Parts: sequence; structure tokens; C-alpha cells
Amino acid sequence: MSESLVSAVPVPTSSTVEEVASGRVDLQVIADLVRPGARVLDIGCGDGSLLALLQEKRSVDGRGMELSQVGVNECVRRGLSVIQGDADRDLVHYPDGAFDYVVLSQTIQATREPKTVLSELLRIGERAIVSFPNFGHWTIRLSLGLKGRMPVTRNIPYSWYDTPNIHFCTMRDFVALTEEVGARIETAVALDANGEKLGRKLPWGLWNLFGQQGVFVLSR
Repeated sequence: MSESLVSAVPVPTSSTVEEVASGRVDLQVIADLVRPGARVLDIGCGDGSLLALLQEKRSVDGRGMELSQVGVNECVRRGLSVIQGDADRDLVHYPDGAFDYVVLSQTIQATREPKTVLSELLRIGERAIVSFPNFGHWTIRLSLGLKGRMPVTRNIPYSWYDTPNIHFCTMRDFVALTEEVGARIETAVALDANGEKLGRKLPWGLWNLFGQQGVFVLSR
């Protein structure tokens, strides 16, 4: 893998009021990466914010899977097509190439078997879009180094004992994982603390230091 980054990300379109209120800047970035009218499966779709955004902005044929019953109920209330399921167990039931895009946003670090899950995303979809919090950000390194305790930040607002994150992944860790599963990085973007994109030609090391979130588009 080259130390320089790959292709640029499309210029974001205007956000919905709901998306802005949620504080999930990665959702708009993901939406801009999906082509209009595509077949999309959103794994760990939560309350359906991304699916709703994709249907509104991209007119996608969207489906979702969510572990929590509360999340499923909210998605159904919105009129979204969502089933209850576990990314670690239930992706095997989908056929090869069933979707144009399979999205896993802010969820891979909470799965038990990230490598297996990522392989399944690439089997099910023509492309996989994965976003995740970067545990290699300088504020996390500084907090751990100076205080000697697991950090709590705006982007990762959990104490060690109640966090849903069970695999702590940095930007470079994720790039290494894509190489292990034989994935090709088509597009990548790092977002800073203000949701602004870092320069696309910066080396991975600087993205790993200054990016709070990563968004990657992968294919086989």
C-alpha cells in the first residue's frame, strides 16, 4: 500500500436538518459516495438516519440490519425496510453480490470478528463503505500518555467499562486489515475534529495522527 492517499471525495451536498443535529458528519460523506438509485444495505443502521438520508438525497433502494430492537422500531416508524440482526452472525445469509453498496458506519470496532465482517461486506456488495473512529488520533495518544487512563473524547464519549467498542482500531490498522482481506481502497477520507476533510495527498501517518474519523470505499 502506498503511503499517499487515494482518490478525492465528492464535494458534499447540503445536509438534512436531522443529520446536522445528530452530529454524525460521516453520514453526509457516506451519502455523497453512493451513486443515485443504487441498492444499499446499511449494517448497524441504528435509528435509520443514514438510510433516510440516502433515500432522500440519492433515491436508493435501501435495506437495513440493526441489532437493537429500539433501533429497528424507530426505523420501522420512519417507514424504512429494516430487520433485526447481528453483523457477526447474520451476514452469511445474504447472497453474493446482492447489493451495490454495503455500509458499515461507526460499527466495525464494535463487532466481535472485524476481519470476518469486512470479508462478508465485500462478498455481499460490489463495494463496501466503512467509517470508524480513529483511536490513533493525537488527543487520544496524549491523554493516554499523560494521564495513564483510557481517554474519553467528544468523538469517543465512553468510559472503558461501558464502551460498545471492543476492538480499538487506528487508521493504519484499518489499512493493514484491508490488505489482509485483499480489498482495494477506491476512495478514502479522514475527518478532523470539526468534520473537515484532511488533505487527500497527506501520508497515512498524518491522517492517523490528525484524523478523528475515517471513511473508506472498498472493493475486491
